[in-house]
Amino acid sequence: MAAKIQSPEKELRFTRSGQATLFWLGAAVLGAIGITMLATAIYRDINPQLPHPAWALVPLALALAMAKVAVGLTRHAYLLLTPLGIEIFPFFRPAEGMRLVLWQEIDHAEVNENTTQLTLHHNAEKSSGIHLSLTPIRIDRRTLLAKAVIGRLSPPAANG
Repeated sequence: MAAKIQSPEKELRFTRSGQATLFWLGAAVLGAIGITMLATAIYRDINPQLPHPAWALVPLALALAMAKVAVGLTRHAYLLLTPLGIEIFPFFRPAEGMRLVLWQEIDHAEVNENTTQLTLHHNAEKSSGIHLSLTPIRIDRRTLLAKAVIGRLSPPAANG
């Protein structure tokens, strides 16, 4: 049973939905292959060289597995921006491998010109930090992530 989020309105969730597209396409192609194999089974009496309908189970099972992975990538977080910091979830075993980087640990952040990599620097000399790939995140969400992280780390503007 998953833990209930105490303040979901105070976090920004970025999923691997950009990465899930490949798995959704693979599931669709394998599903179409499996259904085609089942549909051609009625012509086995005319052409006995057609594969047995049981062979359709292989691409259909693979399509189901790919769809399950795609749902997981679409629903579960890759990066969470919370009031405490940035939670980073790896591809494999995200619950055990989750890493929390506190805002106080980050000196500044940079995003490359293609918005494909986020770098969190732990010191001003840029000798320690974390590189995060943004390619699993949808392209239209990357700029939002960059604005949120850099905006959170920038000093507040002086009133006056």
